[in-house]
Amino acid sequence: MKTSRLEAFSDGVIAIIITIMVLELKAPEETNLKGLISIAPIFISYLSFIYVGIYWNSHHHLFQITEKVNGKILWANLHLLFWLSLIPFTTSWIGENHIEAMSVSLYGFVFLMSAIAFLILKIQILKSSEKTATIHQMIGSHKKEYLSFAIYIVGICLAFINTYIAIIGFMFVGVVWFLPDAKIEREISN
Repeated sequence: MKTSRLEAFSDGVIAIIITIMVLELKAPEETNLKGLISIAPIFISYLSFIYVGIYWNSHHHLFQITEKVNGKILWANLHLLFWLSLIPFTTSWIGENHIEAMSVSLYGFVFLMSAIAFLILKIQILKSSEKTATIHQMIGSHKKEYLSFAIYIVGICLAFINTYIAIIGFMFVGVVWFLPDAKIEREISN
């Protein structure tokens, strides 16, 4: 099976996830700076939009170098989309509870599980490709993934000590993933 149907379905689900997050963003009742400050936790948690964008971008790049999909890849992709679909809920929960420990730790847990699901998807794609396929040279090691896992786990634990440090850790993971892999970028542009 070609990748186009999987990509189209995934794009649709990710678009819905982003739409849900946008609809959750409500304007303050007050029309002054105090009103904006009162919804600051919601804006801080809205950084999830960037994370979803990073996943969409990474997913797009991954399937630009994937030649075909099978049932295992379809299920791995659904697994990823399941975890991504929980991001609006955890984002809203952080905003509504003003960055409390439990909501921040669940937020980190959902991102940890999303990262694990993305790695599983990549592994399934590699397993279904011939060892000589270009994708094996493009993906290579999973160092960024393992670093991300470690930061998420530390952040989940730190959320019960200092939620802001935990969120900074989660933001650091986003910075690490913001720029796509240079090997894949070169392959796509050729």
